[in-house]
Amino acid sequence: MVIKMHELKNKKILIVDDEPELLTMLSDILHNEGFYNIYAADNFSSALKTAKEQTISLFLLDVNLPDGDGFSLYEKLKKISQAPVIFLTARGEPYDRIKGLELGADDYIVKPFLPKELILRIMAVLKRFYKIYNNKTSFKLTDRVVDFETASIKN
Repeated sequence: MVIKMHELKNKKILIVDDEPELLTMLSDILHNEGFYNIYAADNFSSALKTAKEQTISLFLLDVNLPDGDGFSLYEKLKKISQAPVIFLTARGEPYDRIKGLELGADDYIVKPFLPKELILRIMAVLKRFYKIYNNKTSFKLTDRVVDFETASIKN
C-alpha cells in the first residue's frame, strides 16, 4: 500500500526504554516533529502488552530493560508484528550493533544521539517500509503534459 508523506506522521510509534526522562524526551522530540500517536513502555512486559493491544507501526527499542533485553523483546515482537524496529541504546559495541542488525532491525542508533538525526532515521525507515506516495499529479512526456488531477493531456 502506498501512502502520502503526511500520513507517516500518523503512524503509531512505541518507545521502549527504562529511563523515564528519556521516554519523556523522546516523546517530546517526536511530538515537536508532528508525530502524535506515541506510546511508551519502560519495561519488556509492558512493551509486549502494548504491542498486542495496539497496531504499532514502528518500534524504538532500548536493549537494556529491567525485566529482559531488547533483543529478546524484538524476537517476541516479530511473532506478532511486521512493523520496523530501530534499536536506540547505549550499547554501542560492535557485537551489539551487529546482533541487532542480524536479528533484522531496520536501524541501530547509539546513545547519545542527535534529535534531528533520530527524526531523519525514523522518517527514512517509515518511507522505506510504508512506500511513500509521490504527490506529483502530472508529468511531462516529450512535448505534452499528462495531468492526473484533470485526467487530461496538454500541449
